[in-house]
Amino acid sequence: MLSRKLIGKLRMGHCFWLLVPAAALSLNVGYAETIQLTSFNSLYTPSLHDTAKAGEPDSFAAKPVAARIALNKHVSGFVKTYLKKEEEFLQKMKGRSRPWFRTIETVFTQYGLPQQLKYLAIVESGLQPNSQSAAGARGLWQLMPVTARELGLKISGKADERLHTYRSTVAAAKYLRNLYAGFGDWLLVLAAYNSGPGAVYSAMKKAGSKNFWAIQRFLPAESRGHVKRFIGVHFFFEGEGSVATQTAAEARAWEEKLCADLAAR
Repeated sequence: MLSRKLIGKLRMGHCFWLLVPAAALSLNVGYAETIQLTSFNSLYTPSLHDTAKAGEPDSFAAKPVAARIALNKHVSGFVKTYLKKEEEFLQKMKGRSRPWFRTIETVFTQYGLPQQLKYLAIVESGLQPNSQSAAGARGLWQLMPVTARELGLKISGKADERLHTYRSTVAAAKYLRNLYAGFGDWLLVLAAYNSGPGAVYSAMKKAGSKNFWAIQRFLPAESRGHVKRFIGVHFFFEGEGSVATQTAAEARAWEEKLCADLAAR
């Protein structure tokens, strides 16, 4: 059976039906559960928690090197420092993340989002549903009042649905999906989630590029760090990258290379 972690990183492209039979013959890693397709743009992939629960090791050693998504050179130094500095915090998140991730994965599946975007909740709030920023953002996903209301959440008096895990996650999923419809690149989406779409469009115009690594110097420092912290958390939990840690160009190149490698076998 094709590895669900591998399938989870692939978007339904022109080579998907080539990938399935080739990988089925050569990449069997022993998953017993059925692959769940969530949409044509995003496929279910388990977290390390899920694989460990199923009796699989917290490792991707059985996966061919070509199938792994490596750490981008532009962020490698940051991630290495971040993982060392925040090891205690990240271990704490890993220990308490299962119930939160279960809800997030369910919602993101419904909205056709990459499952790995769940790590954004750690970056935003440290999985604290009552978290509040000095700017007025609240909840697991740190939504501002105006944005929350636009996404259908009720905020009035003592009632604030940003503090409701499921409803706020639905709102965050809608927002992430809307941002992706505009940018078509998950790193740009993550930057826009932090700074707002306008700041990202401005950075793109100044840089003359749509590549996050080319425009990052024109983004607010907080937004640059936001994206890099997400990548750091992702690598801590997954041990590798995914479509959510790649630019659109990187994701296309990775998929094409993987397709070519599998076709050659």
